[in-house]
This record gives sequence, C-alpha cells and structure tokens, in this order.
Amino acid sequence: MVCKRHVLCQIVIEVFSCVHAAKVGKTSLIMSLVSEEFPDEVPLRAEEITIPADVTPERVPTHIVDYSEAEQSDEQLYQEISKANVICIVYSVNNKKSIEKVTSHWIPLINDRTDKDSRVPLILVGNKSDLVEHSSMETILPIMNQYQDIETCVECSAKNLKNISELFYYAQKAVLHPTGPLYCPEEKELKSSCIKALTRIFKVSDLDNDGILNDNELNFFQRTCFNTPLAPQALEDVKNVVRRNMTDGVKDNGLTLKGFLFLHTLFIQRGRHETTWTVLRRFGYDDDLELTQEYLFPMIKIPPDCTTELNHNAYLFLQSVFDKHDKDRDCALSPEEVKDLFKVFPYMPWGPDVNNTVCTNDQGWITYQGYLSQWTLTTYLDVQRSLEYLGYLGYSIIYEQESQAAAITVTRNKRIDLQKKQTQRSVFRCNILGAQGSGKSGFLQAFLGRNLQQQRRIREDHKSFYAISTTYVYGQEKYLLWWIISENINPSIYFDFLSEADLTCDVVCLVYDINNPRSFEYCAKVYKQYFIDSKTPCVVIAAKSDLHEVRQHYSLSPHEFCRKHKLHPPQPFTCNMTSAPNKDIYTRLTTMAMYPHMAQADLKNSTFWLRASVGATVFAVLGFAMYRALLKQR
Repeated sequence: MVCKRHVLCQIVIEVFSCVHAAKVGKTSLIMSLVSEEFPDEVPLRAEEITIPADVTPERVPTHIVDYSEAEQSDEQLYQEISKANVICIVYSVNNKKSIEKVTSHWIPLINDRTDKDSRVPLILVGNKSDLVEHSSMETILPIMNQYQDIETCVECSAKNLKNISELFYYAQKAVLHPTGPLYCPEEKELKSSCIKALTRIFKVSDLDNDGILNDNELNFFQRTCFNTPLAPQALEDVKNVVRRNMTDGVKDNGLTLKGFLFLHTLFIQRGRHETTWTVLRRFGYDDDLELTQEYLFPMIKIPPDCTTELNHNAYLFLQSVFDKHDKDRDCALSPEEVKDLFKVFPYMPWGPDVNNTVCTNDQGWITYQGYLSQWTLTTYLDVQRSLEYLGYLGYSIIYEQESQAAAITVTRNKRIDLQKKQTQRSVFRCNILGAQGSGKSGFLQAFLGRNLQQQRRIREDHKSFYAISTTYVYGQEKYLLWWIISENINPSIYFDFLSEADLTCDVVCLVYDINNPRSFEYCAKVYKQYFIDSKTPCVVIAAKSDLHEVRQHYSLSPHEFCRKHKLHPPQPFTCNMTSAPNKDIYTRLTTMAMYPHMAQADLKNSTFWLRASVGATVFAVLGFAMYRALLKQR
C-alpha cells in the first residue's frame, strides 16, 4: 500500500527571530544542504527547492520552501502553512529569546492556522550548535512534552554541516512515519486506535488462532511485511527481549498479543516508527489508522449479464478461516466462535437472519456448508461487500495476492451460455413469487431441510427473504440461491411493481396455496405480465398439498393454465411433515436453471428428471461420507 503522503513531502522551514536578535540561520541550513558547504553570502530567502526521490533515504521527492518576514506577507505565510506536510521551526541554540518565541508565537500561530484533527507535524531545529559547548535539549524537552505535534528535535550547524542531512531525513520521517497516531508520549503507551489495528494484524497473522505467533507465523509475518525471513537466532533474540521486559509476552515459545504490542511500543520509543508503519501499511492502513478504500474495495469490472462467484483459492482460504475458529471441531460455528471469527471486523457483519438463510445444525449453529453458502450468497448479491469482508480477514496478505479481487471469478455473459447450451457457473438464482400466505417462506425454508414445525420456531424479526445451499445435478455440486419477491403489491393495480433486479434470475417459482381459492390468480397475472415472453424457465408450485385442494377463482384451472402456456404441470409441495422435506423439486429447479434451453423440451421427459434426482441422491450420500471422513481427519 502507498501512503497518501508518499506523493510529495513538502517541507516549510519557518524562521523565528526577534527584533535586535541575531538571525537563527534557517536560510543557511537550506543552502548548506544544497551546496554541501557553508555559503559566504546568504540571501533573505532561499529559492524553492525540490530534492529528487532517488537521493533521499525514503525515496520520496521533497519540496523545501523558505520563508522571510522581510520579503513576504503574513498571508503568504498562512498559505505556506496550509500547504505544508511538515514544518521545521528553527531557533538559535545560543539565543534564549528565539527559543522562547517557539512557544509564545510560532506554535500557537501554526495551530491557529491548521485543523485540530489534522495537525501538521513539527520539528524543532536548534541551529548554530558550533557556537556553544552545551546542548539546548534540557530547555527543549519540556516543550516537546507539552505539544504532541512536535515529532522530534535536532541540533545542527549550517557552518560545519553537522546534522544537516539528518534534519531533512527527520522531516521526511515525520510525514511518512508520524508518531502522533501511534503513541502517547505522556502515557508512554500506544494509542487505542494503534492497539486496535495491531490487534487485528496479530489475529490475521495467527494462522491457527491459538493466541500465539509461533516461529512459522512470525517468519510469515516477517516475509509479508519486510520481504525477508528472520534467522532462528534473530527470532530467539526478539523473544528474549520480550521475556526480559514482561512475564506474559512469550508463551509456549511463541509471541503473545501483549508481547507483540510491547515490541511495537519499543520500536516507537527507540525512534523506529518506520517499522510499525511498514507493518500497518502492508495490512492496508492509512495515516489515520483506518483501512484504505483502495485496500477494502479494489477495482473489479463486472460486465452486464455477468455474475460474481468465489474461486477455488477463495474457498480454500475461507475453509482455513473456518477451521481456525471451529475450536470444538464439530463442523459448526457456535455464537461464541462466530463472534471470535469477526473480531477482525469493525462491526458484526452477520445478523440473526443468517441462521435462517443457510443450513444449521440441531442447535441452530451455522454448519461448515452453511458458512460457505453465506459467503457465496454475499459474493453473488454484493461483491463489493464480499471484497470488504475478505479484506478484513486479510485474504490478499495470507494468499500473497495483489488484492481481494483475485478471489473473485466473473462469469461469462448469460447469453453466451444460452448460445453454447452449457455453463461453467456454480451459483444459480431462483426468484419466488406468490400472494401473501401462499407458502413461499415454507418452500424457502424447506430447501434448508426445515419442516413446518421447525419453521414455526423462527422469530418474526429473524426471518430471511433469502436461502442458499448446495444441490447436485449430474454429479456437479451447484449453489441454488432463493429470493422471495415481496408480495405486498397487487399486480392487478400496479403493473410495473417488479424491477429489473426482481426479474434477473435463472428460474422463477410461482407459488400458490391450493387451499385458498384466490391464491392462483396472483401467479397467473404475474406470469402473463412479466414472463410470458421471457426465456427464463418458470415453474408453478402447488403449495400446502397436504390440505384439501379447492377450485381457484380464475378463468383457467392451474393445470389448464400451465398446459395453455406450455409450462410444467403444477408441482405439489408440502413441508407439513415430521421428517425433513423432500428435496427432489429443488434438484429439478437447479437443473432447469443450468439447462434453460431444455426447459420446454427435454425437461418434460420423466427419465430426465429421474436421472437428475438419482444423481443428486448418489452424490449427496457421497458428500455426507466425505464430510464424515473430513470430520474424523480433523
């Protein structure tokens, strides 16, 4: 990651002199830097100078601007202050009045001209050290402790070139590696925002989630941030430093979070801010210790009629994240394990509705399959959100990719799939429409294996309009994503109540209640209004088939309507049973989604349905066997 300040570091050197006081030598400092010798004649103000990036230690171009009270107005001074990234306040070490003016005039003036939340870092420069034998540091240290904006103080001499290069190095460092966001000098500890960022970095780097960075994890962290591993002795030396300073910094020969934070505190206290900043920026943080937009939301192009899916590497990564948080190895995430997983997020991304969107175990906990399904749903419906989540988990860092975009597959245009009569997609979407009370939610939840009795336990505020899980068609595992379209608008009154997004899907389910005489009319009107000329396969679901079927108040019966419009006959369905609902209908719908060109032809053939259903059963059994084997292995 490139810090926003890396583009140009502008240094404004301000001169502080009093009437009748000797000049402090700020212009001489600039000229000595450029010419590498003390100038015989010094102008009132040096010309603006840009030092090229290739001659500076930090490889950043540096623009140096001088200021002269004699030549420039106060308004010009204020403009330069507003443009500066760092300000060097120069005083003369042999002139007490110039030191006093640092706090009585210059710092208040600068603070008045800068925003409180984005103060410019200050560097105190004590010039003319060649004229005295003593140091001014005893006088300056209380000033540094009083003002947090002061990054450092350096004593130098323009005459004998002492610390001239170091002065401008510190100025660059104050911009690129500021102390302010990281450390509180009064408390001598890291700031809370820095602790929060480093804690996330620790958890991401703790690949087995045991609360300790072992040697392998420390080496991976070292290579990730600094492109070089640590030698075994160097690792021991680091841990020994922590051991000597705290009792709980090293555990089982690994670095704890407290030890990790202590090391960064030590780096900062020893003036090695760049070490901590290198780590922070590698993990996506900006100067305000917030994850950058570029890190969380990398560019990804999605052409029209294309969808987004997770690729194989992304699923492997998410599997490793699941494994490291499934502490009890039951292939499900308890509420505590879910909370632990999302500690690297600034907020909890999954609400209670997720437990009713994916498969759960008997305790209502999200299973391994349900966990992957929720990630699949997020990626399909909102790829930017998925990129953000992967960013919090550190996907691009752990898998050493340029960005999270490497985890995403953009499918080809759906029209090409239709032309070629085949698809490589893994996720298919089915939209459910029907009148209120027709049984849409029951059909949705039955896909997740829940019968009517189990569905009645779902709280109203925890209900979901989505469901997603896997099905098998001809031996291929596919995700089927369900979405209930709102039934609150009457299509006979509002003819355009469905948006383009509502119509974008792979298969449509029109659900009616066989026990409600006015239920089918809704399905018939929606079909005639939106889908009669569509290439999207449509299926009519005769829900609540365990109840007595009544005559529908429509000009045609459901069977007659389907026959007239060349649709499959209404598919009977009920979830009012003691066992898990039958899933054959969902396999059929997935098959229609995969082979839409066959929806009005081969799919009417009963042997086609039989082959698809048998294939699904066989692979479901095999999948369960592999699941059990994986559970034993783990």
